[in-house]
Amino acid sequence: MWNPPSESALRKLPRLYETEDVEAKEKLIYLHFFVAGSDWFVAEYDGEDVFFGFACLNGWKDCAEWGYISFQELRDLKVRQSFGGKVMYLEVEYDEYWDVRKAKDVKLISECQGW
Repeated sequence: MWNPPSESALRKLPRLYETEDVEAKEKLIYLHFFVAGSDWFVAEYDGEDVFFGFACLNGWKDCAEWGYISFQELRDLKVRQSFGGKVMYLEVEYDEYWDVRKAKDVKLISECQGW
């Protein structure tokens, strides 16, 4: 990951299980990460390595789900791409311009969940 979120941004996230009584539609999504058709939306953080949120990998909306996401794995992930005979590796990108919003207001999550 070439642009990880700041410590300040991470401190703003609720801790794991802090929002477990909040309906999925109403959960606030604090962070968004993406690479090559895959998206991760973060609602909670354990303060060390584990996020809880929603993931849609490779654009497969039928397989998208809520669950736990390793921050370290996002930082280490590299997607091999070939452009005009050149091999490049894309890294997960942190969406610096993401505005916190409810899950129901995130188009991709709503589509995947059928809301």
